[in-house]
Order: sequence, then structure tokens, then C-alpha cells
Amino acid sequence: MIAGMVMPLEESFIGLLGLEVSGCDEHSAHAELAVRRELMQPWGLVHGGVFATIAESIASWATAIAVEGDGQVAMGLSNATSFLRPLSQGTIHALATRRHRGRTTWVWDVDMSDDEGRLCATSRVTIAVRAAGGAGAAQP
Repeated sequence: MIAGMVMPLEESFIGLLGLEVSGCDEHSAHAELAVRRELMQPWGLVHGGVFATIAESIASWATAIAVEGDGQVAMGLSNATSFLRPLSQGTIHALATRRHRGRTTWVWDVDMSDDEGRLCATSRVTIAVRAAGGAGAAQP
């Protein structure tokens, strides 16, 4: 487990969602999520919150992996997600690219596409970096 984690990934919201992280380092992260009924709004489209969750999850994960060796933890600070194309089937493919690595904040751009590579949503996510066990860090 990564420093600061208080439960296994599969027992967390990410596990409930079914997000599959296929690659992750301090520069980028890749993830996929199969579209299913539970992820849709009542009108049959993937709920916008799903896209926002994917973006914050993989940006937080990539930051956490990079800073754990320094005794730090990562947590979402802001998430601005724009929805560009509706999605109702297939797989959501997400790519997070780090844009800024600061001492206390990291900034990521996350693009989420459909199976044909068409951009469906894009996010700018800011991740706070804090001392593990310090103020604002998750406690068991």
C-alpha cells in the first residue's frame, strides 16, 4: 500500500467504481473503466461525476506514488471537469499528464476518451501534497 492509505484499494471508492489503473508514474497515469448501467444518469449517459472521479483518482494516485518516499501524502484540492461528448457504452480510457510539480501542489490534465479515441471529457486537477500524518491527512 502507498503511504497514508488506510484501506486496500479494492475496498475503496475506486474499487467500488471498478477503475483499472493500467500504468502510473510521476509523469502520467493511464486507466480504463468499463461503462455499465450503474455509472449512468437516468437518461442513459455516463454520469459526469464518473468522469470527475476518474480524473481525481488517477491524478491523486500518481502523485501519491511519487511523494510517498518523502513521507508525504496526496489529496485532491480542486477538480474542473468539462464534458465534451456523451458516452453510453464501451470503455472510458483516461490519460493523466502532469503539468506542474510543486512543493505543496501538483497540477494534472486528464483526458478521457471513448473506444474510438474521441475526447469525451477533460479535467484540470490540482493535488495537495502534505506530510503523512499531518493536518489534513487521512487518519484510520
